[in-house]
Amino acid sequence: MNEDILKAIDKALKEGPEGVLCTVVEEKGSTPRSMGAKMWVSADGSTIGTIGGGIVEHHVIDEALNLLKGKAQVLLYRESLNTKEAGDEGAICGGSLGVFLEVIGQNREVVIFGAGHVGKALARVATLTGYKVTVWDDRRDFANEDNIPWGHVVCSPLKEALDTEIRLHNKSYVVVVTRGHAVDKEVVQSLENKPFAYLGVIGSKHKIAEMKKNLLKVGVSQHFLDKIHAPIGLPIKAETPEELAISILAELIAVEKGADLDTLRLPFYNTIGSKETSSVQN
Repeated sequence: MNEDILKAIDKALKEGPEGVLCTVVEEKGSTPRSMGAKMWVSADGSTIGTIGGGIVEHHVIDEALNLLKGKAQVLLYRESLNTKEAGDEGAICGGSLGVFLEVIGQNREVVIFGAGHVGKALARVATLTGYKVTVWDDRRDFANEDNIPWGHVVCSPLKEALDTEIRLHNKSYVVVVTRGHAVDKEVVQSLENKPFAYLGVIGSKHKIAEMKKNLLKVGVSQHFLDKIHAPIGLPIKAETPEELAISILAELIAVEKGADLDTLRLPFYNTIGSKETSSVQN
C-alpha cells in the first residue's frame, strides 16, 4: 500500500477527521488499475493515490464525500468502463470496475464525566457494546483503574483534562453524570464549542431547567444548550445505577443509528432524574 495512504489512515484513526479508503475489489476486462489499487479521499475532496483517474475516479470521489456526510460506513461502487458515446465524458476501456469504499477515522466513543455509580456502570456496559470509553473525575478515589477497569480513566482538573487528555470529535457521545449540580454546570459550560455527536446530562427536568437558566446568565448560547439531551436516557423507569446505564446507552445507540427518539419515548418520560441525582449518582 502507498506509504502516504498508510500515514493518512494512521492520522485519521488517531486525530481525525475521517476519510474514505477506496479499493478496487473487482475488475473485468480492460481497466485502468488492477484489483487492490487504493485511493484515500479526505473530507475536503483531496486525494492520495489513484484508482485510475478519469470519470470513474471522479464518481468514486463523489461517492466517498457522500459517505462522509451520511450515516453509512461502507459502499461497493460498480461502474462500466464502456460508456463513451458522442458528446459524453464516459470511459472507453471496455471493462468494468468495482470499488469498495470504507470510512476510516476516529472510533465512536463514550466520554463520561463523573466516575460515581452511574458513570462506572455506564463505562462497563458501553465497553461491552464496543464503544471506546473515557471516564473523567477529579476525585482520585473514584477515577482510578481499580475502580473502573474499563477504558481510559482521567483524573485531573477539568480544564487540564479537556486541554490535554480528552479530545472530543464528531463520534464522541458525551454523558455528564458528576457528583452534583455545580460540577455538571462547570462541565457543560466547558463543552461549548467542542465537537461531539451527543451531549446528555443526568437530572430531573427542574434541575436541567435551572442549570440552563444559570448558564445563559454567564453567556452560554441558547443554540448550544438546545443540543443537550435531558433528562437523559430512554424511559424504562430505571432506578439502579445499572438500569440507568442501560437506559442511557440505549439512547446513545438510538442517536447513533438515527432512530426517532420521540417515537421511543413514552408519555411518562420523566422517570430519570431526581432519584439518581440524590442517591446513586455520587
